[in-house]
Amino acid sequence: METTPFILKEFKPFSLSTKVAQVKLFFKENTFSHFPIVENKTLIGLISEIDIEGIDDNEKQLDDLNYLFNLFFAEETENLLELIKVFAANEANLIPVVKENNNYIGYLDLTDILHVYNETPFLKSEGIVVLLEKEIQDFSFSQVCQIVESNNGKILGLFITETTGAIVKITIKFNSQDVNEIIQTFRRYNYNVLSKHKEDFYLEDLKERSEYLQKYLNI
Repeated sequence: METTPFILKEFKPFSLSTKVAQVKLFFKENTFSHFPIVENKTLIGLISEIDIEGIDDNEKQLDDLNYLFNLFFAEETENLLELIKVFAANEANLIPVVKENNNYIGYLDLTDILHVYNETPFLKSEGIVVLLEKEIQDFSFSQVCQIVESNNGKILGLFITETTGAIVKITIKFNSQDVNEIIQTFRRYNYNVLSKHKEDFYLEDLKERSEYLQKYLNI
């Protein structure tokens, strides 16, 4: 993904000489969790709203508070998943963008990036989302794709949701006219289907058998 169209320059970054009072006022008027500090066009770090609120001396300059600086950023060519990872890892809703030698360009807003992510086929397209579980040594992406496509399904997205010891959980989204057949095929290949689906006749059959057994036991 090209980040250039989403780089913002509406607000100028802080400098080392910016006073605490100015920073507090900026955060009060805006919704950013962090904002960059730039000196001689070079990104020095970021200051967070939470940290600056803990400073009582409003006449202090940011240069006196470098122990509070965070440093994270993205490059112009960063891909979408890496951007989301940076946002999450730093619990931030803003990321500075730099080019070579940490030269500051502007910043990215989390809202804009989430909007781009929401436009991807995985989220935007209509489809069935299935959560699967399988032993990690027996799992392969190619097998999952083959099961869906051999039943005339079309895959929209696939990723590993979680790995715990010997078990892997996979989320898959696809289009198909026969969802039940795909779900049953996964079961035949020893995948545990964790999500519930109205098209899943296997679960409906188990429910009916359970109800029949309960009636029998109550006789």
